[in-house]
Amino acid sequence: MKLTISRESLLTPLQSIAGVVERKQTMPVLSNVLLVAEDNTLTLTGTNMEVELVGRITPVHVDQPGRITVPARKLSDICRALGGEAPIELNLEGDRLHLRCGASHFTLSTLPAEHFPNVEDDAESFRLELPQADLRNMLDATAFAMAQQDVRYYLNGLLFEVDTEHLRAVATDGHRLAMSHLGLATGISDSRQVIVPRKGVLELARLLDDVQTPLTLVFGDNHLRATVGAYTFTSKLIEGKFPDYNRVIPRGGDKTMLADRSTLKNTLQRAGILSHENIRGVRLNLVPGELQIFANNPDQEQAEDALPVDYQGESLQIGFNVGYLVDVLNALDDDQVKITLSNPNSSALIEAQNDASCLYVVMPMRL
Repeated sequence: MKLTISRESLLTPLQSIAGVVERKQTMPVLSNVLLVAEDNTLTLTGTNMEVELVGRITPVHVDQPGRITVPARKLSDICRALGGEAPIELNLEGDRLHLRCGASHFTLSTLPAEHFPNVEDDAESFRLELPQADLRNMLDATAFAMAQQDVRYYLNGLLFEVDTEHLRAVATDGHRLAMSHLGLATGISDSRQVIVPRKGVLELARLLDDVQTPLTLVFGDNHLRATVGAYTFTSKLIEGKFPDYNRVIPRGGDKTMLADRSTLKNTLQRAGILSHENIRGVRLNLVPGELQIFANNPDQEQAEDALPVDYQGESLQIGFNVGYLVDVLNALDDDQVKITLSNPNSSALIEAQNDASCLYVVMPMRL
């Protein structure tokens, strides 16, 4: 294999694909990126056996076609550290890949391309087409609520639910829930659900731009595949049944508060500085026209703050994890936030005042 390529055209795809590759691998070849040079195209592939990302760079001057795997992080770090406008020459000699750029010369170890695993093809169940920006907004609105390394493995990912007229994204870690929905003519007669693992969700979100360019999502029995520009992204799906999120959404709350989102977020963050560093609890005292926020910690330190709100109901005291509330306020894209409550033991329903596409549920905590 021998080819010449510009640093700029190689660096961005290489960094994206190196991001999929885990630093610590049980199989050495999984720390590598697969390089395939043919027909004036260089194809890069990285995988962790759960997520695969393929990037294609063209045009590339290919003197000798070939395929090999090289350490992903090292190749990415070298290309990032190289300066100037000089082209990069990659030349496979024996079992070493030589990289030359101007006066710089690096020799990298390799492993045979035959050792590199391929994500198996999966029969297509259905496909959706939607703008990149819409999918990116859905992931931004929900992904923060996914669980991390929960023994309930089906929570360590994001639920996509598709019916005739909607695409929904739902995430929960058992303490909070985030849901976003998008009106979409799907052409699907019955409701379908798939769970995409956390790593897959985060890598897909990194690929998406805030543009109206159409994106195709292909759902199989075991995989989700998306083609975004010059990249093909594939993720395995989590087998398991996601909890019935509709049972978690509180109904009939009789206490509704409207507040300025930015002011509420800043006030909570200030009070949270003196909350218990492990449980992050704050106490909210809701009275007509005002929300009072209290926090304390084992060092006998205390925080008290307040902000004006639109509320005319009965007084209510309730505790929450301040981090969960701030995460929701960061995800909302509206100046005004609406919080619906019923009693100190019931979850809060949080929505934007002028946007019904997202809703959030946060469980209370005893303080």
